[in-house]
Amino acid sequence: MTVCLLLLSVVALTAAVPAPRALTRADWPEREPVVALWAWQCLVATVLLCCLTALVLGAAAVFHTVRDHVFAPAPPAVTAAYDLSTAPVWAVALTLLPACGAAWTTAMLARELAEVRRRRGQARAHLRERAPDLPAGLPAARGPMLVLEDEYPDAWWMPGHPPQLVVTTGALRRLTGRQLDAVLTHERGHARAHHDWLLHLSTALATGFPGVPLFAHFCDQTHRLVELAADDTASRRCGHLTTALALIELNQHRGVLSCASSRRLLGERVDRLLEPPPRLLRRYRALTTTVAALVPLLPLLITFAPGLTALS
Repeated sequence: MTVCLLLLSVVALTAAVPAPRALTRADWPEREPVVALWAWQCLVATVLLCCLTALVLGAAAVFHTVRDHVFAPAPPAVTAAYDLSTAPVWAVALTLLPACGAAWTTAMLARELAEVRRRRGQARAHLRERAPDLPAGLPAARGPMLVLEDEYPDAWWMPGHPPQLVVTTGALRRLTGRQLDAVLTHERGHARAHHDWLLHLSTALATGFPGVPLFAHFCDQTHRLVELAADDTASRRCGHLTTALALIELNQHRGVLSCASSRRLLGERVDRLLEPPPRLLRRYRALTTTVAALVPLLPLLITFAPGLTALS
């Protein structure tokens, strides 16, 4: 059970305030939002993997059936290295803790997916009501872009099957050709990177575990970084100034430049596009990506260390 305690200690240290706060306060994520998203995902994956491996080892210590299945292909020396035959009384409580966490996480993810499906169904039904009627003789199926008659300029990507890009006539009248291209590239950037699934995961974890700083920061930073990443995709193709002007034109009626606005992130995005921060050097990007990818290997190393030591 020493391995289980060590894994749960890693969870406590990783999910506590210092680790997520250090990543939140760093200045490089604004310069490299894609790398920052990867780092956040690796950090969360480390915590979830620690809980999962602790659950498996704890269940193997408490239940002989689980132990026989987990260590069936391993020689006796490996099983003895984990010292699971004489599990103390507190091992049951230690096993119930990650088990309850796993069940609650699964329930939160299922609830989030059900809520997303419900909202998408309502949004598609609303779009079908607002969409203009097609002339007789044309197929009922619409293309990947849907134009709605609306005076307010707006554009958004609706995930699903099939995915659809929605643009209002107000946006078509207000935006120039290059600005519209920047908006469409921004939305397609969200779709290609599957940002919707990342947002659903972060929301489910933050909702299910509101007292865990890691999940709360993960949710907040994900909502911010996905927009910065999509802005970068658009600015690389259409230019920073064009993307900034398109963002202003689309959101000016919402108070995009007002610091008191609830959409203050829009103002920050405009400032970032008008004065783009320098990107990290390629070697630093590669180093950060590699280090972040190695962090989830820590729970695997802790888990398999006794068995590998027994075999050597």
